[in-house]
Amino acid sequence: MTSQSPTEQSQSLETLQDIKRMMERSSRFISLSGLSGVSAGLCALIGAYIAHTWILDYYGANGYIEHHGYLRDGVNSLQWRLVTLALGVLAAALITSTWFTWRKARKSKLPIWDHASKKLATNMAIPLAAGGFFVLGLIHYSDWFYVAPACLIFYGLALVNASKYTLTDIRYLGVLEIVLGCISMYYPHEGLYFWAAGFGVLHVIYGLFMWWKYERQ
Repeated sequence: MTSQSPTEQSQSLETLQDIKRMMERSSRFISLSGLSGVSAGLCALIGAYIAHTWILDYYGANGYIEHHGYLRDGVNSLQWRLVTLALGVLAAALITSTWFTWRKARKSKLPIWDHASKKLATNMAIPLAAGGFFVLGLIHYSDWFYVAPACLIFYGLALVNASKYTLTDIRYLGVLEIVLGCISMYYPHEGLYFWAAGFGVLHVIYGLFMWWKYERQ
């Protein structure tokens, strides 16, 4: 048996690395951009700031009515404005995240919608759909205090569930979202701050880390 020369060993190693990269591309969606996380986080922080402003304006303008609490009609109006704002933030985050991911996929000459991305979307959609129905139930019964914790927990579960089809680093973000959601269950009056921390701050930090690790040139 003849031993390989250093050049042949180097070529064999490169071949193995190429095979590994091809297998990862076929089984994992690796075009997810770190800037997608940053953009989603910034959208969430802007939305949280607007929501905080609306809440302060409402309670500052209406004050507390003795024996009756705050105006019920005003509270309902504020709550549905917040729901509309949350949907707007979600739409903005999805649009900007998709654009950054598409740009990265185009640079890498990889498809953005293939077998791996379909698996990723499916595994994220299941916990998100369940969480969406759960949150709608909370809203229906006016149990608004636990909307933020539920959003964080189900979103974290979606990330953990989908992590096997993309970069494994996303699993850690999912775990952090779940932990933050569980903690916020015990601080129901601070839900907006936990929501901003989970969907805003954690996303920005995660996105910058991913960009530094995988995309920085």
